[in-house]
Amino acid sequence: MKRKEAPSNPHLAERIDQLSIKRQEIIRPILEHPREFVLLSVRAMATRLQTDPATIVRIVRGLGFGSYREFQRHLHELSLAYATSLDTMQSGGREGSRPSHVRDSLEQDLKNLQGLKNSLDAQRLVALAKRFYAARRIVLLAGDLAVHLAHYLEYQTSLLGLPVFAATSAGRIVHLVRSVNKQDLVIAISFRRGLRQTIEGAQQARVRGAYCVGISDTYVSPLARECDEVFLASIQSTSFGASYAAPIALLNAILAAVGQYRRAQTLALAKELAEEQRKGFRWYMS
Repeated sequence: MKRKEAPSNPHLAERIDQLSIKRQEIIRPILEHPREFVLLSVRAMATRLQTDPATIVRIVRGLGFGSYREFQRHLHELSLAYATSLDTMQSGGREGSRPSHVRDSLEQDLKNLQGLKNSLDAQRLVALAKRFYAARRIVLLAGDLAVHLAHYLEYQTSLLGLPVFAATSAGRIVHLVRSVNKQDLVIAISFRRGLRQTIEGAQQARVRGAYCVGISDTYVSPLARECDEVFLASIQSTSFGASYAAPIALLNAILAAVGQYRRAQTLALAKELAEEQRKGFRWYMS
């Protein structure tokens, strides 16, 4: 989705400041612990906060939301962005290792993949593939576990001879971003609340004119505000860690678009690769 179409509320903090002190105190527990409130009706939320439904509705509208349902959707996104390993573990069922836990994990991965399939616009990937070939440099920003995604995309893209560079530490991000300009493509990968080094790298890259693409799992991610466009892939899991099934599938879809964009060129490179893949020294000979 294009940055300007993202349903997140970039002015939320400013709108909170404009509320009366009393209303700020009412709304603060909701925004700090969205998972506890996201499923509550307006009446149940008012009871929980010891106020009345009309006050909740006025606060919601004062924050810029068109309806209470829209506010609930925002809370859902916040609950994803601020989820911890403890949250996902507690939602993953009872204690003890059971076959059902394995099935639940696979089911969640399938749900994540289905969500990606249903929401991904193939035409946007074609447009992104064009940017891959037009860019002076392709810079990938990532940190923590997302480092593996950046390296995967870098490795695969480098097979096509494209000028791709992965920056996965705070220092390297600072140094690479310092020299980007409007001819460059920057892809920032970070999930949930977003890592500081990745978000700030994307911010600086955009200031310097680079076209910035975010890969995240929620529209309340800072990447949805800082990048020119953002692609979403859920990392929801039934266990303590994040699931990267959908993000990997998204990268594969990007690679498919890039590889087919100049098919003849890709085929020529594939012929060169085939010789090494058949007879190269890297492979074990039985």
